[in-house]
Amino acid sequence: MGKLRNRILALLAFGAASLLSGCKQLVLLNPKGFVARDEKDLLIITLILMLIIVVPVLICTLLITYRYRASNKKAKYDPNFTHSTKLELLWWGLPIIIIAILATITWKTTHDLDPYKPIKPIIATDQPITIEAVSLNWRWLFIYPEQHIATINFVEFPVNTPIQFYVSSDAPMNSFVIQQLAGQIYAMSGMRTQLHLLASQTGDYTGRSISFSGDGFSNMSFIARVVNNVDFAHWIATSQKSKNLLTWNSYQALVPDSSDTDVYYFKLSDQNLFDEIIEKYTGPDMKMPATMTQIQKTKMAEIASMPASCPPKTLSSGK
Repeated sequence: MGKLRNRILALLAFGAASLLSGCKQLVLLNPKGFVARDEKDLLIITLILMLIIVVPVLICTLLITYRYRASNKKAKYDPNFTHSTKLELLWWGLPIIIIAILATITWKTTHDLDPYKPIKPIIATDQPITIEAVSLNWRWLFIYPEQHIATINFVEFPVNTPIQFYVSSDAPMNSFVIQQLAGQIYAMSGMRTQLHLLASQTGDYTGRSISFSGDGFSNMSFIARVVNNVDFAHWIATSQKSKNLLTWNSYQALVPDSSDTDVYYFKLSDQNLFDEIIEKYTGPDMKMPATMTQIQKTKMAEIASMPASCPPKTLSSGK
């Protein structure tokens, strides 16, 4: 037993050292926005509540295995044991209480952390900033409709200011996330999803795609830079002087598959570009992305040309 105990302690020590050495990489446990902070708290509370069940079960498993081993002649053998009210109350009552607590916490946080829920500004005079994010293959386009600029693979916004992301895709479905600032939201062609966040500390944070979308998926990341209001205003003024003009026609050059991770800046000519990208996938005249297979294109064309009065096909009952 002594040797086994020493080995277990050594493994625990090694595991703890490994976790501590990688703390800088645990971005989920190092939030820089109040949404991400609340998500971290929810994760920790949920883990603790589950360990209240798991740890005693593991300990009891080891104790029972050791106590009732074949070589222990002192253990009581009771083949007629069938029921214990105290034990039943313990292993049914405790999980029910934990589940009730988890359900209550989940219900509350689901509404409090709704990605569609606007965030109130810290200073009443501060206005939320709208940023439109478009998932391409395999990079991100960010459009600032109010500031008349756009960027590729880079997004910047001021600290302590509510940010409202509108997210869509001009490629296969993807997932948008800045882990240290907020949770994820899906990016889908022809649809507009929302994500609200507020950064509480300046710095550079990694944003990425977390839905596999092809060969260039692993490099589909971007820098989210949080700065003070003065630096943000200067960055906007500088970006507005870009010689690259983003129009509907110039946007088409960005759509084809590309693993280019460089950052690009544009002066926005078409404020409705984001809506036009979404409208590509609506109505009978929708345009198909180059990444779709011919079968997908044919099926979608058939659906688009179907008369409004035509009932949808249903599965056969087999009769």
